[in-house]
Amino acid sequence: MGLTSNKVLMLAIVLAVVLFLGTVWLWPRLGRRNWRAISGRFGLLLATQVAALATVGLATNQAFGFYASWSDLFGQETGQGVVVDHLAEGSSPVRVLSASPVIGASSALPQMAGEVQKVDIIGRTTHLSTPAFVYLPPEYFQPRNHARKFPVSVVLTGYPGTAQALVNKLNYPSTVQQLAKKGKMQPMILVMLRPTVAPPRDTECVDVPGGPQTETFFAKDLRDSVMARYRVDKTPASWGIAGDSTGGYCALKIAMHHPRSYAAAAGLSPYYRAPIDPTTGDLFHGDKNLQHRADLFWALKHLAAPETSLLVTSSRVGEHNYKATLKFIKGVQDTNVTRISSIILPNGGHNFNTWKREIPPMLQWMSERLVAH
Repeated sequence: MGLTSNKVLMLAIVLAVVLFLGTVWLWPRLGRRNWRAISGRFGLLLATQVAALATVGLATNQAFGFYASWSDLFGQETGQGVVVDHLAEGSSPVRVLSASPVIGASSALPQMAGEVQKVDIIGRTTHLSTPAFVYLPPEYFQPRNHARKFPVSVVLTGYPGTAQALVNKLNYPSTVQQLAKKGKMQPMILVMLRPTVAPPRDTECVDVPGGPQTETFFAKDLRDSVMARYRVDKTPASWGIAGDSTGGYCALKIAMHHPRSYAAAAGLSPYYRAPIDPTTGDLFHGDKNLQHRADLFWALKHLAAPETSLLVTSSRVGEHNYKATLKFIKGVQDTNVTRISSIILPNGGHNFNTWKREIPPMLQWMSERLVAH
């Protein structure tokens, strides 16, 4: 049974309840002051506490999608981000593994309900490979639109995060579909994935010297791979990128560095500098220019202002990035070139519940800035 299985969660709940009731039942019998009774009390308390903590941890992981599997949890994920074998000439850089209707759709027909495809995306130049989910709107499958090209929004998770959480926890496909049906945004394709394309390492979307070229993957390879498979346009006006937390930082940075790839970017609860910690390792290898470039405040002051549109979100109470976000907004305004918008909530923590409040208006904002040719 997998880490995110409902059976595992139910088993943990049952075990915690049984241990709690067993502790209440056996406690009077263990009231003596001998080593056996003391060991028994200690063992029952320890087992009950461990079971309760495991239940809370599993439920939290189910809600927020931090880890996808046991191997992911224990840092033993075997899937590598670097592809050793080159693609054969003519083979597709996007491999569709399965397809399913949008959650909550009333029909199973793609032309009525759209489709969510589970795929592997392979970068031809970086040789990085990553799993992803691609949402195709109902209009994509309708005969009258057989020649129509659609705008694309790349959506990134935080770290560690799982791409699946974007589908069934943050509900991106169903939200886009509902907003399009109400006429609040245009139909668009979503490409949903983790910013970590060389797991378990957190590359912070940096081209690591001698390591994963993550920024190039998102700026070039991802676009090329999607264009080779789906009806999308290559012009930046057709492409947006968004994400939460680490994904939000990556989205802003990639759009700022590559305005010819993305016309708009949204960061939900982003930060503005790449951290260095045990999950990232040495990202810059002493290259100060690379380190400065990964600092969005430095980029605003020292690099040419990009002609792109940015959106950032925060909360006055509950988010640690509030003051930094205000500083970033002011820095973008001072460029007089890059366009900036924001969503500032009165309160809200760094979590899915907050981002669910921000996703619908963010998607409408993104839709207004993307066009398909």
